[in-house]
Amino acid sequence: MLSVLDNPEIRKHALPVSVAGYHLLFEKGFVPKRAELIRGVIFGKERTSPLHAAVTSILHRELFRSLGAEPWYVRQGAPLTLADSEPEPDIAVVAGSPEDYSHAHPTTAHLVIEVAVTSEDLDREKASIYAEAGVGEYWLILANERIVEVHTGAKDGHWTNVRRVSADEELQPTTLPSVQFALRDFFPA
Repeated sequence: MLSVLDNPEIRKHALPVSVAGYHLLFEKGFVPKRAELIRGVIFGKERTSPLHAAVTSILHRELFRSLGAEPWYVRQGAPLTLADSEPEPDIAVVAGSPEDYSHAHPTTAHLVIEVAVTSEDLDREKASIYAEAGVGEYWLILANERIVEVHTGAKDGHWTNVRRVSADEELQPTTLPSVQFALRDFFPA
């Protein structure tokens, strides 16, 4: 973030961007393709590391396989349109099918996963945004540590339960009871 915004007297004069304004700026070519709106501020997205790409791809593949004919759609790197933000989570499992979102992005999800290699601070900031949006469960994957932080029980914009799961454990999303993973399978050797 710009250091000028560290000063509260200056920050109070900054103008946040609404989701509708963000869409308009994007359509007019003023927002880079690799950006997302977080709390009214447009953030450029960092280059994707090989570890981030591998973990995200493995997760997408395994969720897609596990859900099979379930009435859910696994999105990878696609926006969720929320109250004051439009993040692009690494993985989001939403109700329905791709055709259901041909005119608007989803506004919530059963499960959102962010893979943090260099983006842990921003991904932690997104946790409350996802809780406010009624997301059923949020996973923050700390790829370098081979740890998953599982956030459940969203209430009043906060998660009531956060637990850390190591790579040698099993994990079953509370919102997708037909899915179970051995976490070690997420992380390349």
